Amino acid sequence: MPTLATKKVLTLAAAKAAMAGAEAEATRNGWRVSIAIVDEGGHPLLIQRLDGASPGSAAIATGKARTAAVFRRATKAMEDSVNGGRFAFVAAPDVVPLEGGLPIVVDGDVVGGIGTSGVTSAQDAMIGQAGIDALLAG
Repeated sequence: MPTLATKKVLTLAAAKAAMAGAEAEATRNGWRVSIAIVDEGGHPLLIQRLDGASPGSAAIATGKARTAAVFRRATKAMEDSVNGGRFAFVAAPDVVPLEGGLPIVVDGDVVGGIGTSGVTSAQDAMIGQAGIDALLAG
């Protein structure tokens, strides 16, 4: 019988820890954002639209999280590619090539993604990183 791989998965409890860290960072800075966390396949686990966040930010945050998880890299890399002239990339299905989506990597395995929308792209990414840091610290 072939040996099956053992891998980490993002549990709801772990997603809640990441969400708490991201929300704390946004709140500390007074940023009204949406934050989404997805599993490795890009399926939503949690989404929060903080008070005052734009309704449209919820869909963008989810798209950033999904893109980061499925492509297994930060969405900033895709934004940089488009900004560098690779415009065809925007036609890829279900891709949000905007900074602010990060893969959640545990022991070398991508277990999900976190996406934020509502402030500058760099600030969105900072919020997501705070969420990942909270998860890994816990």
